[in-house]
Amino acid sequence: MPYTITDDCTGCAACVRVCPTQAISGQKKELHRIDEDLCIECGACGRICPGSAVKNQFGNLCIMIKRSQWKRPVVDSNSCMSCSICIDACPTHCLAMSDARGPKDPHGSPFLKDEKACIGCGFCESECPVAAITMVVPAPRKEAAPARPAKKAVQ
Repeated sequence: MPYTITDDCTGCAACVRVCPTQAISGQKKELHRIDEDLCIECGACGRICPGSAVKNQFGNLCIMIKRSQWKRPVVDSNSCMSCSICIDACPTHCLAMSDARGPKDPHGSPFLKDEKACIGCGFCESECPVAAITMVVPAPRKEAAPARPAKKAVQ
């Protein structure tokens, strides 16, 4: 069962912008709808909706999560067998294969090449045949310390 949008939709169109399959349509400030034939149940629409107007495939209302807190894939290169199934499973094409790591390991491993494109769907994790991918919430970024003003030279 695909995700659905409730009558609480305000028509903000945030879901339209994040949907990787263009399954969501509607006019701005009007109720939007999800095409069940195009919905891949990635959940991005539910995580981005500020009005909690999206129901998941189980009929539960989704809660908005700040995009900076959406889970991202982390690859255990020691477990990864470089099959690239995760890359093929990604609906936003945000994963890529790295170059070989050297003569002892002639294979590359997948990595998140475009963090902003990742929608946190977890398809890469669920499709990995050796469980080498884990979805994790990114650590908060440390803000740079403010620059100190330069000391004036005493003349």
